[in-house]
Amino acid sequence: MVVYSNQLVCLFPQHGRGAKHLRPIRLADWQAELVHEQPRKFIRGLIHSDGCRFLNRVRAGGKIYAYPRYNFTNASGDIRDLFTAACDLLGIEWRQMNARNISIARHESVSRLDGFVGPKQ
Repeated sequence: MVVYSNQLVCLFPQHGRGAKHLRPIRLADWQAELVHEQPRKFIRGLIHSDGCRFLNRVRAGGKIYAYPRYNFTNASGDIRDLFTAACDLLGIEWRQMNARNISIARHESVSRLDGFVGPKQ
């Protein structure tokens, strides 16, 4: 499906010219309400667009351990803040890996995400 209109900016005020990470990204009040009511759908959409789930392999003491984890990557601090705030609403533990990456690696949090994120479409 494709949608085009000069009025889309009225519905999605965070949409605009230029790179997202160079301009403020703020949700309109109605959007913030939806995120608060349905944080799972918001997180799912963000992970499907800018995230991944993978098997992390770690070598320790001559052994290799593997465990699933999620990463979310975005250059916009505002978008990362929206993602982590939604995770906080659901009690999903996250860590800032570096300037652009959020990691979710704790077993309970990964299991919780697995319950509603699903495979990328």
